Amino acid sequence: MQASAVAGGGGASTVAIALFLAFVGATLVITWWAARRTRTTKDFYAAGGNITGFQNGLAIAGDFMSAASFLGASALVFSFGFDGLIYAVGGLCGWPLVLFLLAERLKNLGKYTFADAVSLRLAAVPIRCLAACGSLVAVVLYLIGQMVGAGKLVEVLFGLDYAIAVCGVGALMMFYVCFGGMIATTWVQIIKAALLLTGATIVAICVVIQTGWSFEGVFATAVAHHPNGLAALSPGGMLHDPISVISLGTALMFGTAGLPHILMRFFTVPDAREARRSVFYASAFIGYFYALTFIIGFGTIALVAGRAEFLDAQGNLRGGTNMAAIHLAQAAGGELLLGFMSAVCFATILAVVSGLTLSGASAISHDLYSSVLKRGAGEAQVVAISRYSAIGLGIVSIWLALLFEEQNVAYMVLLAFTVGASVNFPLLFLVMYWRGLTTTGALIGGILGLTTAVGCILLGPTVWVEVLDNERPIFPYKYPAIFAMAASFAGSILGSLFDRSARATRERAAFTDQYIRSQTGVGSEGASGH
Repeated sequence: MQASAVAGGGGASTVAIALFLAFVGATLVITWWAARRTRTTKDFYAAGGNITGFQNGLAIAGDFMSAASFLGASALVFSFGFDGLIYAVGGLCGWPLVLFLLAERLKNLGKYTFADAVSLRLAAVPIRCLAACGSLVAVVLYLIGQMVGAGKLVEVLFGLDYAIAVCGVGALMMFYVCFGGMIATTWVQIIKAALLLTGATIVAICVVIQTGWSFEGVFATAVAHHPNGLAALSPGGMLHDPISVISLGTALMFGTAGLPHILMRFFTVPDAREARRSVFYASAFIGYFYALTFIIGFGTIALVAGRAEFLDAQGNLRGGTNMAAIHLAQAAGGELLLGFMSAVCFATILAVVSGLTLSGASAISHDLYSSVLKRGAGEAQVVAISRYSAIGLGIVSIWLALLFEEQNVAYMVLLAFTVGASVNFPLLFLVMYWRGLTTTGALIGGILGLTTAVGCILLGPTVWVEVLDNERPIFPYKYPAIFAMAASFAGSILGSLFDRSARATRERAAFTDQYIRSQTGVGSEGASGH
């Protein structure tokens, strides 16, 4: 390890390493404790359903306050100024949708995953396959952003090679999920969320102190140091056309209500009342955190931009712009705060990737294996498949993190939001609120939304040009959510309206029973198979 990898010398590295290892050791103890309490499928997937609304709200907030929030959003503000804050505002706006439209009904209708709810009155096999595919694509895209952030953090902090850092994070992630399940993931997430809120508060206070004891001082200093001057406080630095603005907002707002690892958390509480409380507490914690990102984002410009100790030999920010918030911690609070925030960021990434991997593994084992491929499989066998799936997802995420090393982590996570808004949210919303939805319509809409989202991502500027080195993109916009979501809703509605089959008639009639269950809290223990 190179102590000089962190600006400021060996002291910073020693403090950071000590806190870093302390957290890893604590999480291993939690995993050992959780493994002894994980005896059934319900324990593995839903923590036994014994998490309180406050605990779950903090865990949900922890899931949402990921590397993209602290590292990625700060990096975007550092680079583009005001426009970087749209990630914070857009994501927060999605929580009322979750609270008023989905949380209670999802808890009443589901069991372990959101596919349980959407397959209740539709044909179980094809709908579970669609839901599982949407979940897996969203999970993998979300994992890329987290793994890139983790790799860069360890690279900058310890001087390790990026590839080695990513492999180490992946190995820890697989260990937590395989042995601790949802119990370990939840408690690691709760602890991490509390630490991140504390750390972000301290960083924000230190920034305000160093820029004149006022919020005005933060922005004035940032304007003085940003290459664009006063324009850094105005929109238009990152988003140059209205379609991109609307599409980005669509992904952030509706994608929040379609993220599988967030939806999965509503099954860890005992009833619908606690599910509602979960969203209330999560919204409060997330709102407070994103209020801090205004100060932290512009603080990176005020205290980090242009300072030689944070630059590499080429004059670029050490570790890339994703590390701007980490350098801010040292600039604002010295070596101790740097070590603390480095450990907290690593905790953030480990906790989020564990939750993501668990939701992806559950899509494979519960939605595909035990409900489609091998119905009636025993609990031990299903949990074993989950563990193998977690290992497979870990390997895939490591490979993709190496491929997307130079991408902004917030943007990579946005792609997962795009899939959530294009596949999962339309399916959930229509199955819960529109009696006319049929299996045929849901499949047409879901497939259209998924293929449109993935196709536009692959053919867009980020992958087609920046990753694959083509001269110009086939699809001109970086943010395809508005197109994919429109295709999903249109396909579902038109496909259902033109479906005159006998199965469609039964599915429309089943809506009344499903609606009553969603209101009274009488849940379904299994999906119907029309």
